[in-house]
Amino acid sequence: MKAPPLEFGTKLAYGTGQIAEGLKNTAIGAFVMFYYNQVFGLPGTLAGLALGIALIFDAFTDPLAGSLSDNWRSRFGRRHPFMYASALPLAVCFYALFSPPVEHLDQFELFLWLTGTVILTRAAMTLYHVPHIALGAELSDDYDERTAVVSYRLFLGTMGSLAAYVIGFGIFFRDTPEFPRGQFNVDAYGPYALVLGVLMVVTIWWSAWGTRKRVPYLPKAPEGGARLTVGQTLARVWFELTEALKNRGFRWLFGGVLIVFLMVGVDGALNLYMYTYFWELESTQIVVLSIAYPIGVMMGAPLTKYLHRLFDKKPGVIWGTAWWAGCQIIPVLLRLQETFPANGTTTLVATLAIIKLLQGIGVVQALVSFPSMVADIADEHELKTGKRQEGIFFGAVSFSGKATSGLGNIVAGIGLDLIAWPRGVDIQTAADVPAQTIVNLGVLYGPVVAGFAVVSVWCYTHYKLDRKAHAEIVVALEARRDAAAGSLTNTR
Repeated sequence: MKAPPLEFGTKLAYGTGQIAEGLKNTAIGAFVMFYYNQVFGLPGTLAGLALGIALIFDAFTDPLAGSLSDNWRSRFGRRHPFMYASALPLAVCFYALFSPPVEHLDQFELFLWLTGTVILTRAAMTLYHVPHIALGAELSDDYDERTAVVSYRLFLGTMGSLAAYVIGFGIFFRDTPEFPRGQFNVDAYGPYALVLGVLMVVTIWWSAWGTRKRVPYLPKAPEGGARLTVGQTLARVWFELTEALKNRGFRWLFGGVLIVFLMVGVDGALNLYMYTYFWELESTQIVVLSIAYPIGVMMGAPLTKYLHRLFDKKPGVIWGTAWWAGCQIIPVLLRLQETFPANGTTTLVATLAIIKLLQGIGVVQALVSFPSMVADIADEHELKTGKRQEGIFFGAVSFSGKATSGLGNIVAGIGLDLIAWPRGVDIQTAADVPAQTIVNLGVLYGPVVAGFAVVSVWCYTHYKLDRKAHAEIVVALEARRDAAAGSLTNTR
């Protein structure tokens, strides 16, 4: 059946599902390293290692989730059963991550708790996230409509990130006389996780229910075949992954995003340290900066579709990556040169907020362009192989993101120990940290992290699939499908 045009409600429901990912990623990226390292005193290397192990472990489940959903047969389609089933386990594991029985745990046991709960949290999200992003590639095969679908997902996912910051610093971690630095309030983390967990369940189920009407028009899993053993399933995943990596364009995109997510891992782990000690911000000021970046993303997302029409997708991913790196490095370099507004001033907060806003507007061009390009590669792959495998492509991308973000967390944790960063709830202001250690933190967060962008951009320059080539692919695919449909009709 030919699919009817996508309705606004369907695109809204699909995008709403990304709110859960935004909530989870932001909460883990912004708070977990600080919570376990600075509040509980777990060494940075152990905290980073726990997050890294969890991400790398979870990364191997992403291609598996993609392959499973590619080949799943049910009356609810390939993707929706996983979306429904993952929500409650995700919320429970997420709450446990932020509620360790720390009074009963020594340092090594706390490390094990962190490792175990974050593995379970990310595994539960994988069972939802990979089918969800694969679903987005299937909703439309139109070159520009795909960009619009991704824009909805990025816009609403950014709202999830924004909500995680606002709920955190605006409600649970706000500064009070009892806690002048609200992020040191141990008792606030559990309720914070509970609220976010409930929101994750609601948004995931909304997304699954709101897109259910598209199931009859989505690609189906291959008919027939016996159920596979675990070993056979893993072998199939490996085969499909190697097949995906034979695509030249995908190899270069895959390599570029590996580097990007390494930067993201380090950046996310160190953000709260920078806000607290390098820039010496109060909780209300952290809220301002935390919402400036997502607002920039939401402002920039609607522009992407029009920029693609003018310049295509490849320039978008290149410019967006380079723009993010520039905004990352400039404030730190200017501060180290003592040419940036002083801490404690309104000018500092306003300047940082403007830079974060511009960073969001720029980077979203890459965030939207990249998955839209991967969806186009899935069409190219189908034309060459006859297999429709969005799940394995997006699973591989998610694999790269989680594996290298995990490495980024390890790098951040080791970096904190290498610069001899002091730990404990009594280390609450810059005055409690040696001046050179704070400088070293800035160098690690700014120039070191942003420098990786050069390699990423170089990888993206090798991508060749443009609008004209994709249009030819779509025509060829439609001709093949029409021929297959005609052949099937003649045999009946």
